[in-house]
Amino acid sequence: MYKNLKENYPLYEVRQIDSLRELVDSGAQLFGEKAAFKYKDKGEVVSISYNQFKDEVDSFGTALYDMGLDGKHIAIIGDNSYSWVLSYLTVLNSSGVVVPIDKELSSEDILYILTSGDCDVLIYGSGNTEKKILEIKENLKNITHFISMAELPSYDEKHYYMGDLVKKGSQLLKNGDKRYISIVPDNNVMKELLFTSGTTGKSKGVMLNAESLLFNIINSQKLMQITDTCLSILPYHHSYESTTGVLTMMHHGMTICINESLRALLPNLKLYKPTEIQVVPLFIEKLYRGIWDKAEETGKAKMLTKLIKFSNAMLGMGIDLRKQLFKSVTSIFGGRLKTIICGGAPLKPQMTEFFDSIGITLINGYGITECGPLISINRPNYHNYEAVGVLMPGMKIMIDRPNEDGEGEICVKGPNIMLGYYKNEEATAEVFTDGWFHTGDVGRIDENGFIFLTGRKKNIIILKNGKNIYPEEIEEKLSVMSEIIGEVIVKAVKDDEDNERMLGVEIFPDYERAKQLGVEDVEAEVRKVISAYNEREAGYKMIKRIIFRTEEFEKTTTKKIKRKYS
Repeated sequence: MYKNLKENYPLYEVRQIDSLRELVDSGAQLFGEKAAFKYKDKGEVVSISYNQFKDEVDSFGTALYDMGLDGKHIAIIGDNSYSWVLSYLTVLNSSGVVVPIDKELSSEDILYILTSGDCDVLIYGSGNTEKKILEIKENLKNITHFISMAELPSYDEKHYYMGDLVKKGSQLLKNGDKRYISIVPDNNVMKELLFTSGTTGKSKGVMLNAESLLFNIINSQKLMQITDTCLSILPYHHSYESTTGVLTMMHHGMTICINESLRALLPNLKLYKPTEIQVVPLFIEKLYRGIWDKAEETGKAKMLTKLIKFSNAMLGMGIDLRKQLFKSVTSIFGGRLKTIICGGAPLKPQMTEFFDSIGITLINGYGITECGPLISINRPNYHNYEAVGVLMPGMKIMIDRPNEDGEGEICVKGPNIMLGYYKNEEATAEVFTDGWFHTGDVGRIDENGFIFLTGRKKNIIILKNGKNIYPEEIEEKLSVMSEIIGEVIVKAVKDDEDNERMLGVEIFPDYERAKQLGVEDVEAEVRKVISAYNEREAGYKMIKRIIFRTEEFEKTTTKKIKRKYS
């Protein structure tokens, strides 16, 4: 369904910048003493201005340059923190390459990335991250410098404290050292090396240049109207958060409030009172369910339903009462939240409809790491709840080998497309054809320019009769049909004779939600849902076998279920 569908209105005007160095320098010139970042340190909120941030980037970069580390591959691993962001922008503005690493990875996987990414320097956080690094330290023969974000006892001559280096660089700058700040940016060489957190297989190193990042920064804002304060929630190692949640927000002059942990999220929403947040669908679903659970517990669910209907009717007449009517609901988010930007996977339409009804614009987008990461996004007043938006300006899109429904593999071109996979010419060649990048996602484009995702090409199930099944499409339908289907994977299984493929489904029920709804026999209830689904679907799409799980599926750190392939 379309909501607030207007003519595809003109793009927003966006300030042009020609380098990531200009991002930092112009930020200080334009926004000066305005808070660029806020974070908690020992319970107290610390505010870092745009001027201070520029000074610290230049200081840290000067120290690294003085140590002979310019031009090196520098890895960053740790919790979301101001030190992480400072490290990230410092390396981006050097002649080197930044290699963000997921702190949730095993020690073995971290070792693989540090080795495969030819990393010379490692900037790391404290706590569990530090323990993992110490576990593999003896195998990190190529790491010449270990730089801790937290003050630490000196393990050996290879270890440094980041705070000391910033002070050292500041003094060098005062003494006239301009080597770092005089680096001439080259937007066409590899600047960031991101290892994918795919749902299958070994991760590949995605090579992005500054042109890709700058393209995302500028063109995403042409489609979206960014506000003034964001709470930074998603992990910084992921391109979605580092590019759109940090670099883009800095360009706009936003105050970026750093959420240090998921446990601190609700208190931080009330503390910082953001106008904008970026999340993944799983987070939205939990928020949505939490609001309705609270309403049911307090006996206000029916009233909330009536208020939504009344509010929507008034909106239809041009009267917006949402701020007053849903104040008690939106206070959960601090009371100022205007926009939620969601990426990573398609959203359930009822989620977007609900948040729109209470006065919060929920915008869904689509992208992958190889595109740095954006491809499309829904606009505030031009969106389709079932789509992942319209193509970013400056890009081209093609549906490769479409079927009778217009569905095929999504292929794109644009300045944001990766340079290739690091030291993997074979894998790079597999995803490029005549300059078109093959995303691996299957979808279609409608007459209004909206992009719809059907599933992943590698997940397609081909039945004996030649029919193609997109498991994500069925999984979405089942999730919408019942609240007690917590997690679901559709896959091919064999019949009892072990000679014909048919559709099966593996389900982890939401036992807690079932209890709240008074459902005693959870498996029987799920079977009813599957029967209802089968009654309305074509024969080849019918589910013939159900497997119940007692534990959640294994997930990536971006909360996507890891699919197992036989």
